[in-house]
Amino acid sequence: MAAWRVVAPGPVAGHPLELGRETVPGPGPGELLVKVLACGVCRTDLHVTEGDLPVHRPRVIPGHEVVGEVAALGDSVSGSFAVGDRVGIAWLRHTCGRCAACLRGAENLCRQSQYTGWDADGGYAEFGTVPADYALHLPEGYSDTELAPLLCAGIIGYRALERAAVPDGGALGLYGFGGSAHLTAQVASIRGARVHVMTRGAEARALAQRLGATSVQGVRDVPPEPLDSAILFAPVGDLVPVAMEALADGGTLAVAGIHLTDIPALEYQRHLFRERQIRSVTANTRSDSVEFLRIAAEHRLSIDIHPYPLDRADRALRDLAGGKFSGAAVLEP
Repeated sequence: MAAWRVVAPGPVAGHPLELGRETVPGPGPGELLVKVLACGVCRTDLHVTEGDLPVHRPRVIPGHEVVGEVAALGDSVSGSFAVGDRVGIAWLRHTCGRCAACLRGAENLCRQSQYTGWDADGGYAEFGTVPADYALHLPEGYSDTELAPLLCAGIIGYRALERAAVPDGGALGLYGFGGSAHLTAQVASIRGARVHVMTRGAEARALAQRLGATSVQGVRDVPPEPLDSAILFAPVGDLVPVAMEALADGGTLAVAGIHLTDIPALEYQRHLFRERQIRSVTANTRSDSVEFLRIAAEHRLSIDIHPYPLDRADRALRDLAGGKFSGAAVLEP
């Protein structure tokens, strides 16, 4: 099969990825072998490739927004999946199931958790494997390429929305408007929130307007009303004080990224007083995935797709790093 590996983590302009030919993996016990039909290009892939995240698996195949077809079953796979089923492979790949976090339903905080495209090979390839217990059933009514961004951008955006604690009918601010934010905006609107988008780039602003945002402005501009909640999608720590200052009394900022540049000093009275708060977002639980995909099944989401052939994965990551597109890039084998 064809597969991309991160051979030397570093800036994507320096070509840290290498495309090669290798043997199709076999499914281990409890695993599915999946023929990849589409794989989203996520900013986390960029962080893995550029070395912003520490190396967990040398020469890993990145990619964790995988839509595929079950090609084979490993030993001890339950009857939930059969050969030929369409299946999703997402970021969360393994948790211990025994620690305090797992037992209280917070498996995203499991210290033994493992992730697709970081701890194990992912979807920048023609085949991949996934533990059946972490594979996802997918909603009908979407193409393979449309489904791919739902499997991280959508799921993580959903968890960030939950962490942001938007009150009924409240005002939500989104800082950055790419693959995750454009899906989160739609879920927030379905729930009755007024969505204010702060982002750079004419394409991203135009997309926010097409999706019905209440207002759209520059990334450092003041929204037209105080925000009950905000989500920071851009991995830019300098925007934390900007977003905190835009919050209403008692407001919450959720920081959605796995990586963030340094946050400047906050001024207590200006940014935090009157019970404003900041929360991080760490991965997701399987129940988050199920709940978000249920929403996607019940409400047809508009997904802004930029397709690339698998052999242009390096170009897709460079375009993502350079802000060359709004929405989400998807690789097609």
